[in-house]
Amino acid sequence: QAATMKATFSLIFPTLSSCFLSQINVPFRAISSHLKMSSLEFSGAPVNTKKSIKKTSELSIEGLNGGSKKKLSLLGSTGSIGTQTLDICAEKPDLFEVTALAAGNNIELLAEQIFKFKPKMVSISDDTKVAELKQKLSEMGLKDKHFPEIAVGKDGIVAVASHSDCDTVVTGIVGCAGLLPTVEAIKHKKTIALANKETLIAGGPVVLPLCQKYGVDLIPADSEHSAIFQCLQGFPPNALRRIILTASGGAFRDWPIEDLKKVTVADALKHPNWSMGAKITVDSATMMNKGLEVIEAHYLFGSGYDDIDIVVHPESIIHSMVEAQDTSVIAQLGWPDMRLPLLYSISWPHRVRMSYEQLDLAKLQKLTFKEADRVKYPCIDLAYAAGRAAGTMTAAMNAANERANEIFREGKITYLDIPKVIEAAMEAHKKDFKAEPTLEDIVDVDEWARKCVDDAAEKLKIVVLL
Repeated sequence: QAATMKATFSLIFPTLSSCFLSQINVPFRAISSHLKMSSLEFSGAPVNTKKSIKKTSELSIEGLNGGSKKKLSLLGSTGSIGTQTLDICAEKPDLFEVTALAAGNNIELLAEQIFKFKPKMVSISDDTKVAELKQKLSEMGLKDKHFPEIAVGKDGIVAVASHSDCDTVVTGIVGCAGLLPTVEAIKHKKTIALANKETLIAGGPVVLPLCQKYGVDLIPADSEHSAIFQCLQGFPPNALRRIILTASGGAFRDWPIEDLKKVTVADALKHPNWSMGAKITVDSATMMNKGLEVIEAHYLFGSGYDDIDIVVHPESIIHSMVEAQDTSVIAQLGWPDMRLPLLYSISWPHRVRMSYEQLDLAKLQKLTFKEADRVKYPCIDLAYAAGRAAGTMTAAMNAANERANEIFREGKITYLDIPKVIEAAMEAHKKDFKAEPTLEDIVDVDEWARKCVDDAAEKLKIVVLL
């Protein structure tokens, strides 16, 4: 069977090197003994320890934020995560206050958010847009004295993330751009509602020690890790045996493998269940998103990679599961609505009554599951391999994926080229790999890997022309 899988893989992805192909000769959960990584002594989310159980109990008893409003800084306010978080704030203004917003260049939407939520500070990426923002606010009837402080660029995002008046920072910026402001927020002892995967995938070796040093909790805000986090509430230390991440299967779950060569960008952006941004929707189509989530789960919950599994669940009702030492499995269910995990990330450990549609199991009638196809989706094993290697390899893999995803959406490479250029970067990074990187190392690797992908993409064009 392994030989058949390897042959099929080679036919579909002929330019991938022998390094990762050779791993198909052994079970996927034990790729190579020297890359096997055990569980972590310290993990980012407040679970699995006596200290976390005590803290959860104390917070539960005292009420949400001690009875006062929770003050939020939101990174990526005009994106999918940001707008849905603000929907929650709008529905529960008695519980949540918006202190600061960091946006990109969507000035019109940001102006509307400022007018509605009255933050003390905002940040935009382009300093030439400051005048435009002020003009829009004036046109909306906001007086100059009520304007928020306006910061710009990367420094502006950091200022929002570390604002003195916020309790919790929601990290909704896509990609590695969210890493540095998250690090600054941790240094200022802010609770992190983590919606940015790359913070841990690229920066895990640096971020976790910082969380431990400053006593900061990482509360997962994406659906799968929120589900795991919710399931682990009340678990005593050492009770967790296995994590089971569920996957929708993405846009091509029902496509025959031989048809993947026909994939267009429009095809990849048609997610069957979720409404998400373009980058994560393409990641779902390649199932790299699930590989990234495996690495994130390792850092959040401390489980070894042999104890983190993936199962395809097309209905996206069970958002993930945990298995206890006695083999009992606990799952978290809900409609596919990103507001649910976002809400829990800013209200934990409390449950806030909302107006959302309640789950109707009789209406669903059935839930189905199937094994993740590692031949059809090679990005899964690239992520597992990077995670096991740890160090700077996860940063290289993550940056390579970001750039590959971007140039695919720009029409510069095909869907099947995505894993090829990612692996090319991982292979090339071996010579400069660092097991214990600094933050500067991670930033440097991120920049290098993106250029490496561009070089690999150019080489693929030459091969096609030949």
